[in-house]
Amino acid sequence: MSQSNIPNITPEITINRADVINLLLASIAFEDLGLAHIINAEGEKIQYTLGTLIDSPETFPELNDLLDINESVQSTLEMIIKKEIILHTKLKNITEIID
Repeated sequence: MSQSNIPNITPEITINRADVINLLLASIAFEDLGLAHIINAEGEKIQYTLGTLIDSPETFPELNDLLDINESVQSTLEMIIKKEIILHTKLKNITEIID
């Protein structure tokens, strides 16, 4: 197998302080948006299990199934809470830079 041929690219990127702050704030916003989608998916998972969505099964789930879904959703939400704490700290640090 031959070595890959990677060209020597030295891009010149010029951004100022305001651009950096805006990019950091945008990254937080996009991460929050992604977490909101995950929260929505977890809600739909519960709705599907309970049969309240259009394409849900006609049978009611067993207690063990409900407990498994609950544990799964709870675990995911705990992860999201941890991520939100990190994002909050990131936002606080950025706002300190602005001042």
